[in-house]
Amino acid sequence: MRIQHPSLEALDGIAHGFFTRRGGSSKETYHSLNCGFGSGDDKEQVRQNRALVAKSLGVASDRLVTAYQVHSPDAMIVDAPFREGETPKLDALVTNTPGLAVAILTADCGPLLFADQQAGVVAAAHAGWRGAFEGVIADTVDKMCELGAKPEAITAILGPTISRDNYEVDQAFMDRFLERSASWNRFFSAGKRDGHVQFDLPAFILSRLQESGVGTAINLDRCTYGEEELFFSYRRTTHRNEPDYGRLISAIAII
Repeated sequence: MRIQHPSLEALDGIAHGFFTRRGGSSKETYHSLNCGFGSGDDKEQVRQNRALVAKSLGVASDRLVTAYQVHSPDAMIVDAPFREGETPKLDALVTNTPGLAVAILTADCGPLLFADQQAGVVAAAHAGWRGAFEGVIADTVDKMCELGAKPEAITAILGPTISRDNYEVDQAFMDRFLERSASWNRFFSAGKRDGHVQFDLPAFILSRLQESGVGTAINLDRCTYGEEELFFSYRRTTHRNEPDYGRLISAIAII
């Protein structure tokens, strides 16, 4: 099962999807569309799930490309799948190559899909708090512009992400943000426990999109933590002391 947004769905020649945990064949902890090789799921099972995603997008199974995500600010232009053992460590992929789907994996962090239809450039970015803080969104837009995109022509959609109500952080976390910009206090609100606050990651990501100059920035407003039947969540798994969790995939392609 994939979630689409009309702003991207209306663009001719572009296929996209924020895929939920439904529609695959993984079992138990990873039920059912787990697409993360970094999980403890059977690797062949993950490959089969990714093949289902590729088919849904209309690309070959070996043309669905992901990076080794490390919560970095780095994006990369790609025009072909990576060779085995050469997957780069970064957090956003940009392409203008038809038939190549760029994708990222999440389980609470923000999945971002970008498109400039006129320029024929798309991108996928993994925007956790650290990546968004350090600049992965700006680097993604810069790389898109290297391929001819214009910021004002870019549509960017934020997919399922942990919501403010479910994202509790400590004072030191907030202080890190306020040291960078006092105005960022607007992304924090009173916590449910002493010494803690709630962090609005989706709002922070949207603000960074706006700073990057993209023409359209939209939040799907879906919470990975709260909607258990649809989404995997690292934080929910941690709170329950469960052994592992699946990974959601979000992907976009020029077709």
